Amino acid sequence: MMTETTILLPDPSPRLVAAFRAVAGRMQGLSFVNPAVEVEAVAFAPWESHWLGVMVTPWFMNLTLLPRDAARWYPLAPGAKRRYSFPAGIYEFVGANDPAIGDFQVCSLFSPLLEFDDHATVRLVAELAREALFDPANADVPERPVANLSPAVADGPPDGPLARMQEQLEAPVSKRDFLRGRGLFAERSTAQDTRSAARAPGGDGDDRG
Repeated sequence: MMTETTILLPDPSPRLVAAFRAVAGRMQGLSFVNPAVEVEAVAFAPWESHWLGVMVTPWFMNLTLLPRDAARWYPLAPGAKRRYSFPAGIYEFVGANDPAIGDFQVCSLFSPLLEFDDHATVRLVAELAREALFDPANADVPERPVANLSPAVADGPPDGPLARMQEQLEAPVSKRDFLRGRGLFAERSTAQDTRSAARAPGGDGDDRG
């Protein structure tokens, strides 16, 4: 509960952008950097006693948590992990610290961002990811076996790799997919890999925690 003496820290977006732009200037030309993507702090807003948003750089997209009420912030050592509960489920954040930013915690969404063609698409995905955290419909639900009493159909198409791929391409993309890195771009990459027999670049984690 906030009191009259509570000191709330301002929106961290400006210092996040300044810090990561400085780093981006030194990383130009590296193979995992997408030059079409800019540094941007997306949709930072209060959540409980913290600031929560999505930090976008040319090499990663992370859910990012920073203190808003310093008295209620419990820092993590760099690399240490803590789980937070959201309506969409429980997500693990990793501690980080930077002299220009201070203590912060991150949950990786995409790294690198080589599958994205432009910054506008990256920003849209970041906004959807943050929004999806607060939608209970995106929470994982344990699957229960369902009895199938229908007779087998012998004259239908075989359930092979091509059939499964078609189902994947036709299935709607949920916001939970964005949060778990299995969204529209991952599915398109899978289809492109199969057609061209070339594996698209990928990875996880990021360089700044």
